[in-house]
Amino acid sequence: MLAVLVSAIRFMPFFLFGCTGEIITEKSGHLNLGIPGIICAGGAGGSLGVTLYMKALNGATPNYVLLILIAVVSAFIVASLMGAIYAFLTVSLKCNQNITGLALTTFSTGLTQFIMKNFVEIGLISTASTLFKYSLPFASSLGWFGEIFLSHGILVYLAIAIAIVTAVILKNTKVGLRLRAVGENPAAADAVGIKVDQYKYTAILLGSGIAGLAGCFFILDYIQGGYDSYYIMESLGWLSIALVIFTLWKPNLAIFGSILFGALYILPNTNIVAAITAQTAIKKAIELIPYVVTILVLLGISITGSKKAQPPASLGVNYFREER
Repeated sequence: MLAVLVSAIRFMPFFLFGCTGEIITEKSGHLNLGIPGIICAGGAGGSLGVTLYMKALNGATPNYVLLILIAVVSAFIVASLMGAIYAFLTVSLKCNQNITGLALTTFSTGLTQFIMKNFVEIGLISTASTLFKYSLPFASSLGWFGEIFLSHGILVYLAIAIAIVTAVILKNTKVGLRLRAVGENPAAADAVGIKVDQYKYTAILLGSGIAGLAGCFFILDYIQGGYDSYYIMESLGWLSIALVIFTLWKPNLAIFGSILFGALYILPNTNIVAAITAQTAIKKAIELIPYVVTILVLLGISITGSKKAQPPASLGVNYFREER
């Protein structure tokens, strides 16, 4: 069980980056179903940045801080560009959010495939990924505490930090209050002088950039490269969207939800399940648990009608100022 928990925390950043990014976007009133594709694009962007940096070194030892910074910034920029496409179509042109998001996922996945196969060198990615996995040297000497909390790469702690900061900003700052107002009632927010479109653009671009870090983590840390990794990232990206509902649109709860989803994702391949059954059908059924749990949570929210557990009132609805 300790091994499962450690593995779940290690995989947590993928779900946490994606979930936090989507929460920020949805707080502005926009349901971005392009997140799975944006995650893929972020992974391609981070891989491309690392490839160019490693090539420029000509075999020299990379600087740890600079390598991480290049990967994170590259992933954030490429993912934000995909978010900018979504924002332009849904905020400025008032296109249907669901259709736009699905189209963006298809486009971003294809773009990721093109970048990964033509511009990224997996050998360089594999070499660089050892630095992403670097953990504190004294973690092994602290027993179970060090193994659980201190034996992970830098992106694990970055994901947690971003989720905590996001939760504080959304709940305790003027910017967060205004963003939530835009998502709940954009007409009322506009009436009191809040620049609705500006907040929507900022939230979508920022949320997309953060979600893109999930792809950066998956390729550069978790699997150490792979041309076909976008297939896995896209499918898991939908779980990140489901996690938003599961955690009731709260980034702080997303930390624990991501660990749970990570555990459920890796559980079918652990010795625990292997000792119980060898049937593939049962293992596949276990992989469906996050989706089932999310549906149950959504049903519970609908039945109880708790206002604190509801999505933003204007989620998925475009704002037309002339109708105010």
